[in-house]
Amino acid sequence: MKRTGEICGLGGGGVDGAIHRAAGPELLEECRAIGGCRTGEAVMTKGYRLLATHVIHTVGPVWHRGDQGERALVRTCYCNSLSLAEQHALESIAFPAISTGVYGYPLRLATETAISEVQQLVTQSIRLMVFACFDRATADVYKDVLEAIQRG
Repeated sequence: MKRTGEICGLGGGGVDGAIHRAAGPELLEECRAIGGCRTGEAVMTKGYRLLATHVIHTVGPVWHRGDQGERALVRTCYCNSLSLAEQHALESIAFPAISTGVYGYPLRLATETAISEVQQLVTQSIRLMVFACFDRATADVYKDVLEAIQRG
């Protein structure tokens, strides 16, 4: 099932690289067999050596000043990932700050989009949803956005 577009889950840098290092080489083999996915799509693999039984891979958009549909694409990443989790009755899911690393998506805007999207797509099976923040600065932005939402 070869797909055109971006290749996801091939163990590059950032979060993807960390997942691949922890999961072992079998994850890379499975990702290569899938063949990749387009921006916004999501695919699921086994977790191999991870504590997680599955990994949902998604390709976030590269930031182009917000005038090329980036916000809709990042929303689609969350929507498609949550849909896969629901289809497989997963009880928990963890999201990194999609596209905010080398893809250059502004962290605050990405955070607002992520939180808004997952609030709208609360599922029946997922009991725990985690935003896994790479560093203190990212965690602080998530905390600020959540507090602003709670204040109304």
